[in-house]
Amino acid sequence: MHQLIRAIETYALRHANASGLAVAPMPGVRMKVVARPSSRFDAVYRPLVCLILQGAKHLSVGSEERLVRAGQTLIVSADVPVAARIVEASPDRPYIALAIDLDVVRLREVALRIGDSSQATQRPPHTLFAIDTEAAALDCAARLLQLVDRPDAIPLLQPGIMQELHYWLLAGPHGTALRALANPGGYAHRLVPAIAILQAEYRSRITTGRLAAAVAMSASNFYKYFKQLTSLTPGKYQKHLRLIEALRLMSESGCSASSAAMEVGYESVSQFTREYRRHFQAPPKRDSLRRLTTARRDSASLAAATTRQAGQNSRKMESTESSV
Repeated sequence: MHQLIRAIETYALRHANASGLAVAPMPGVRMKVVARPSSRFDAVYRPLVCLILQGAKHLSVGSEERLVRAGQTLIVSADVPVAARIVEASPDRPYIALAIDLDVVRLREVALRIGDSSQATQRPPHTLFAIDTEAAALDCAARLLQLVDRPDAIPLLQPGIMQELHYWLLAGPHGTALRALANPGGYAHRLVPAIAILQAEYRSRITTGRLAAAVAMSASNFYKYFKQLTSLTPGKYQKHLRLIEALRLMSESGCSASSAAMEVGYESVSQFTREYRRHFQAPPKRDSLRRLTTARRDSASLAAATTRQAGQNSRKMESTESSV
């Protein structure tokens, strides 16, 4: 694990953005390195597996909450807006995580080859769940990271590593929930068209009746199964999408609160301000400025810590060579 941590720190130093996120050249692979505990940040997660290598993170979707620590793996079983906070991190021991998107088609294919589909349930038991990271998954992650400096090898080697990773996930203690995600007759699969509509048209008015019709369910059944899968009602799901995009527009594009409100579909700036304050616990302008300042500070702290660590590693190497 130590080598994997060092590889992620090195890559993040060169490629991470101000929030510590670095996108790998391999499709669907991301790394995060954060030098201090963070305030809440919101994002839309797709089904993924996230290996926590150092530090800890608290996540919530609706009323569902999880605390995931070093040595554990987070699994997200649906496309959902997630609120998260880094709760354990320091410049000398930053929070370090590796996220890998789950491929539902690949999950289904591997599950069929493994057999024993009787384990599959109609829906995953939770939107978020955490398990102890297994050695086989760590091995797959380490081999994936070896490809960052070998882009020519990615098309040849990544598919095999991902196939193996999906196998180990399905064979592990969380396999039942992942089979539910991959089950074409389950509610997770049936609700995909409704989630796609919400994500594509969140700026517009969308009725529950339209969403229910898209997945061939009654309105009451759709509402029930949607909330079971995502831990949110359809209305709250859409509202979270709007607020997350508004925050991005203000923080990254310099939009004013009123412009961001109109851009994401609000007809009333006062309503947007109320809902933003209720969701993020701060008014829009002050919150976006605070987040930007914090991200810049954390980026500088991480760069300084990584430079110190590199110097320490260099001195250790010199000492070892001189003793040979």
